[in-house]
Amino acid sequence: MSYRLPELFQQFRIMDAVDILIVAYVSYKLIQLIRGTRAVQLIKGLAVLVVSTKASEWLGLYTINWLLRNTMTVGVIALLIVFQPELRRGLEQLGRGKVFIKPFFSMGEEEINRIINEIARAAQYFSKNKIGSLVVLERETGLNEYIETGISLGSRLSAELLVNLFVPKTPLHDGAVIIRNDKIMAAACFLPLTENPNLSKELGTRHRAALGITEQSDAIAIIVSEETGVISVAVNGKLTRYLDYKTLKEMLKDLYQLKEQSPLYLWNWRKSNE
Repeated sequence: MSYRLPELFQQFRIMDAVDILIVAYVSYKLIQLIRGTRAVQLIKGLAVLVVSTKASEWLGLYTINWLLRNTMTVGVIALLIVFQPELRRGLEQLGRGKVFIKPFFSMGEEEINRIINEIARAAQYFSKNKIGSLVVLERETGLNEYIETGISLGSRLSAELLVNLFVPKTPLHDGAVIIRNDKIMAAACFLPLTENPNLSKELGTRHRAALGITEQSDAIAIIVSEETGVISVAVNGKLTRYLDYKTLKEMLKDLYQLKEQSPLYLWNWRKSNE
């Protein structure tokens, strides 16, 4: 099959545009991935190293240039080690893409609504009585490694049980409760803390643990502050604060994909990325 020259030029222009758009999109996603993490400072350090290598070559500083070039030789391996958390998070997000998605809840809509109501009722009680709590909802990414750090329960989820687990000065009130489907799998679990250096100083260990687990997985974390009673939700390393019973339920319904995403409930809370 033969093509006329103008058609070939048009085809190449379209493919070039597609190529540029793909590169731009991937670059944008990479920037989103590393924004607010230590990777930003590491990239700045790498840029200084590259500039110093070129500058030493131009100035004839052969010893320094030799040292820098050999440092750059092992730089690829060093980058894999240094950026391991970011690479892991990126691959996990890729694996959670639409191509690989399968229904992660084996329950019906009625049971999911029951779970949301129980969690919201418990959060409302914690907020009213200023009881600190951290509840993690497992989704696509398995949390077995964190479940094993706590006390195994395997109990049916209820607001009353959640309240009892977080009663102050009881053996299980410290740490996180992890929920899988309609089961409380474990209590007093240890979670990784976020390494985000830009967090507000007012956020304590519970909030940092909630952000940490949502940075490393697609879990949902619900936090109630012991000092203020403020209800917050962490998803994908982002914190949404100042929720109440109603807005918490609306947000959980959206995250459980029970209804179309709606911006209406956004008027009822303030979102903080600090």
